[in-house]
Amino acid sequence: MEPSEFSQLERLARKRGSSLSDLMREAARAQFLAPVDGSHRTRAALKFLSLPDAVLPEWDVLKKELENRR
Repeated sequence: MEPSEFSQLERLARKRGSSLSDLMREAARAQFLAPVDGSHRTRAALKFLSLPDAVLPEWDVLKKELENRR
């Protein structure tokens, strides 16, 4: 960890009235140990699937464009 990052975390812990260790444990639990809530992923997937189909050019036009980019 960079010294500046460490200092920022120390300041944050002091501001919250907790120790740096408590802050780090809380962050680790939230990031790595919390159960994954799939509801936001489900909403994102449903939103994506509800988007209208993209209009693509005919295959021969698309193929030529892809070949020209190489």
